[in-house]
Amino acid sequence: MLAFRLFILAMIIVVSSIIGILFSKRYANREKEIKEMKNALNMFSTKIKFTYEPIPNVFMEIANKIDGNIFNVAANNMKEMSAGEAWRKALLISKNNLNKEDVATIQNLSRLLGQTDIEGQISEVEVVNDFLTVQLENASEERRKNEKMYRTLGLVTGLTIAIILI
Repeated sequence: MLAFRLFILAMIIVVSSIIGILFSKRYANREKEIKEMKNALNMFSTKIKFTYEPIPNVFMEIANKIDGNIFNVAANNMKEMSAGEAWRKALLISKNNLNKEDVATIQNLSRLLGQTDIEGQISEVEVVNDFLTVQLENASEERRKNEKMYRTLGLVTGLTIAIILI
């Protein structure tokens, strides 16, 4: 009976610690996704500047090189709608760790995507990239601040519950 009780208490501590770790991973994943988006936008800018490929082809190529679910969905949506609308819809559909500010920043690209000449699109990508740089700094700061807190909070919560049950 005592062994079973100790096992249950240990499981409570382990599960709550895992929950804390999962919550803390969101911050690291957000930072990683912003970096990937910056790289993808740089690839997009370079591709349209030097190869003059259509936007759906460029998006599919980017989606194949990185984990670009947004780019894949947007490229597929461009068969039915405009590039800007496809981009906006892909951002809303995709599952990611980006917060509302990040998504709003990336959505700004949809205003001129496929609407203007190459130089206009490249300048819009640069503007979005600059905003993403600020968001990346914010994500790094939030990660530093909150990652350790959630891990510790998970462990402390598990220990508290275990102590209460003893």
